[in-house]
Amino acid sequence: MKKKNDGPELPGEGDTDYARYMRTDVLLGLQRGPEEVIHRDELLFQVTHQSTELWLKLAASELTEAIARINAGEPSAAELLLARATHTVRLVTDQLDMLGYLRPEDFQAMQPALGNGSGAESPGWKQTQTAGRRLGLAFTAYLNDRGTDLKAVYAGEPSDPAYRLGEAMVDFDDRVSNWRVRHYKLAIRVGSHGGIGTAGSPSGMLAKLIDYRFFPELWEARTQRALVSR
Repeated sequence: MKKKNDGPELPGEGDTDYARYMRTDVLLGLQRGPEEVIHRDELLFQVTHQSTELWLKLAASELTEAIARINAGEPSAAELLLARATHTVRLVTDQLDMLGYLRPEDFQAMQPALGNGSGAESPGWKQTQTAGRRLGLAFTAYLNDRGTDLKAVYAGEPSDPAYRLGEAMVDFDDRVSNWRVRHYKLAIRVGSHGGIGTAGSPSGMLAKLIDYRFFPELWEARTQRALVSR
């Protein structure tokens, strides 16, 4: 039986196995140090965005595995993985509340530290976007291989695995839309992207993305089904 005072077993840096497995020395050294910061809220800003990148890395991984399960003819397994990806986007959205503590003047003061950086350059979001588009293609191919389509799926039973997977995809789409809305409103609140309606401003670009859908055909199919059922 291992004693509490036994040293770490895992290789790597850190005084404990927890530190070595989690690589906390590296992780906690990724933020700008006191000698680098020009405003104290840089730590808040970096922690929020760095944790966002980690959650999006997980979301992209879950979406990629969901695609593999769809290709293998396992829609129920894909549905569960997609639910996990959707939950990560919810967590990313919730943590945006931390940035609400930034006053416009604070953000402007730390702006030089950001250079020309933009959230549009996020590697985690780019990977998630790519995986989301591939997911839609995989689902379409799955239906085609079985000689069916979205109209038939939504005319069927909600317990059908294809129906449930379609709804899980809509949930993901909806959660991403909510994230965009929250991001847009936050950008206006901290004054980082110009006022509402400012021509050519980043906030205007964010506003245009709010109505974007990964799976517009799914939204159309379920809406048409509702109209037919009246």
